[in-house]
Amino acid sequence: MGFFGVVLVVIILFVMSGLNVLREYQRAVVFRLGRLTPHRGPGVIFIIPILERVVRVDLRTVTMEIPPQDVITRDNVTVKVSAVLYFRVIDPSKAVVEVENYLYATLQLAQTTLRSVGGQTELDDLLSQREKLNARIQEIVDLQTEPWGIKVTLVELKNIDLPQDMQRAIAAQAEAERERRAKVIAAEGEFQAAQRLAEAAEIMGKSPITLQLRYLQTLAEIATEHNSTTVFPIPIDLFEPFLDIRRRMADSAAAAKG
Repeated sequence: MGFFGVVLVVIILFVMSGLNVLREYQRAVVFRLGRLTPHRGPGVIFIIPILERVVRVDLRTVTMEIPPQDVITRDNVTVKVSAVLYFRVIDPSKAVVEVENYLYATLQLAQTTLRSVGGQTELDDLLSQREKLNARIQEIVDLQTEPWGIKVTLVELKNIDLPQDMQRAIAAQAEAERERRAKVIAAEGEFQAAQRLAEAAEIMGKSPITLQLRYLQTLAEIATEHNSTTVFPIPIDLFEPFLDIRRRMADSAAAAKG
């Protein structure tokens, strides 16, 4: 192999060493002699050996778990709150240049924001208004990471661990609330039943025949019980015609004697 052959081999090796293949979700942030150049990719790119240095950046959405944080709520209750953070890089150059380690920095920012927002919230709101807290944390973290070329897409509170005594207090409160609702419903039912009975009594007072029909219906219900002996009162109204005849006969006799 002659001199030109050696040179050719060196050139081929030089070119091959500078070739890089980037996937669709990857970008290459290139520094030429320490200076930033426009990011490259995806596909095949060429990096000048020795003169250029490349940093690969993943543009896919990152799912980052925020470890449980000790949060003291506004009403002085200590709870442990964990969450999940979703974000992605939208500007690879800023993600490399503006912050040393964007993954670590985003995690630390999310932790402090979670403690801060949780400390400004009462326990009841922390338990019942998760969507509102998620949106608030997402807004703050997204605003702070925007200069780093990072877009925070979603924050979800994962777990809220309460102390044992607080869990018992909340359980007792929930039980008391259920009992209160049950009593209210029972009282409402009694009120409606009494109202219906009053209306029925008023109707029966205006129409005595309805009372007689109700009496006969009660007798029919008693008869279905298969009792050998049934004792029931006879309404005085049934004897009214006979009493009226007796009074008339007495009056007629008294008139004849007179």
